[in-house]
Amino acid sequence: MQIQKYSRRGITRILWLKAVKDLGHLPTRAELTAGTDLTNAIAAIDGWSLSNQAIETPDLGSTFESKIPGTDQADDSSLGFYEDKVADEVEQLLTKDSTGWVVILRKGDIPGSRSMDVFPVRIGSRSPQYSVDNEAAKFTVAFSITEKPLQDAVVPPAGPKTLPGTP
Repeated sequence: MQIQKYSRRGITRILWLKAVKDLGHLPTRAELTAGTDLTNAIAAIDGWSLSNQAIETPDLGSTFESKIPGTDQADDSSLGFYEDKVADEVEQLLTKDSTGWVVILRKGDIPGSRSMDVFPVRIGSRSPQYSVDNEAAKFTVAFSITEKPLQDAVVPPAGPKTLPGTP
């Protein structure tokens, strides 16, 4: 199988949504558009994956210790941001105890692509990173994933395009 490899930098988009009405966490195009694109402020990403806690199932008839899938859990997840010297839009948007959805468009905003992950979250903390190193000022937002995320969802179609001169 031939695959076209790519780098997430410059392609992947990360959005913050305050509302997703669908109980299965599938946002509409209008909800994506109403969200805030955090991509250009992000300096680091950690977590945003699921792991399974396997259950050991030994039995007397074998010396092999078999396992079966157990419960799923989300890894500790955070986003690191560059701090804006003048504005505090991201800090005001992502405050402790706020709830919302982090949407990761892994292959970009490509309608029809099955590459959208939606994480229902609550913000646990927002902490500045202090440093005397030669680097940009940053802060980290820690998220608790509150429900099973929606993975590999289809990116919704884009809105209708209007021709110049039409309402």
